[in-house]
Amino acid sequence: MSTAIYSHPDCLLHDMGDWHPETPARLRAIEDQLILARLDGLIEHCSAPLADEAAILRNHSRGALDLVRDNLPPAGEHYPLDGDTLLCKDSYRAALRAAGAAVAATDAVLAGTIDNAFCAVRPPGHHARPSEPMGFCLFNNVAIAARHALEAHGLERVAIVDFDVHHGNGTDESFRDDPRVLMASFFQHPFYPYTEPGPVTPTSVNIPVPARTDGSAMRKVVEEQWLPALHAHRPQMIFVSAGFDAHREDDLGGMALVEADYAWITHRLVEVAREHAQGRIVSCLEGGYNLSALGRSVVAHVKALAELD
Repeated sequence: MSTAIYSHPDCLLHDMGDWHPETPARLRAIEDQLILARLDGLIEHCSAPLADEAAILRNHSRGALDLVRDNLPPAGEHYPLDGDTLLCKDSYRAALRAAGAAVAATDAVLAGTIDNAFCAVRPPGHHARPSEPMGFCLFNNVAIAARHALEAHGLERVAIVDFDVHHGNGTDESFRDDPRVLMASFFQHPFYPYTEPGPVTPTSVNIPVPARTDGSAMRKVVEEQWLPALHAHRPQMIFVSAGFDAHREDDLGGMALVEADYAWITHRLVEVAREHAQGRIVSCLEGGYNLSALGRSVVAHVKALAELD
């Protein structure tokens, strides 16, 4: 498989303070582990462009965009959007790079330039609601990319898979009534953002799991609930909200996955994409706050995307 990593130094500029777990060091940890894994010569590296406002507005209200763009504080200060989501002077630019990476990767995959891509970007996105940022997230990168595939490229069916420890409430809200989009996820419950799980439907397979859920229980959810729904939906492209905070070493979550579990999930998604979507996958970084576990897990994910393990 031909796999690319999309990123940009601007994604390091978004900084919510030394106390905050969603830190620029996350991307540095990923880069370090990719170098240690000697993937540089095997994976294409692409520079993320800035998303234009039209791409953002496919999924977000004008008010949500303006809230971020128009409240950037002076250097050294922060503007709080909520208790744990803050803006610095470079946050809007970083958010445009993060969304731009997802859109550009979608274009490249649909053009056949690459088979799949991982976007090593921040701020993350899956809590960002159509109407407002929340939960460390400014714009919903995966939702923006999925809408781009549907509305700019004319795809009829896509799937969004989310394996972050937290429910991707913003993504769920974005596509709840859209039959073109299947969302499949598991998430620790009860846990932030404390949304109540909705019923399982043909396009909504969001499965709450208890704290301390390990890889064997997770694999049962994927095999018994995700995969039948994915095959029934026959997505023409798969988008992944790739959060790695369900790792057993991540103190912000309470689950017990390890690198091999992320590789296993990714291999299953590659198989589905090969059968229904010409192999097309775009994955975007979400959570993951233990730096060592994050870097190792991303390597496992990328190697599985590229079928190098």
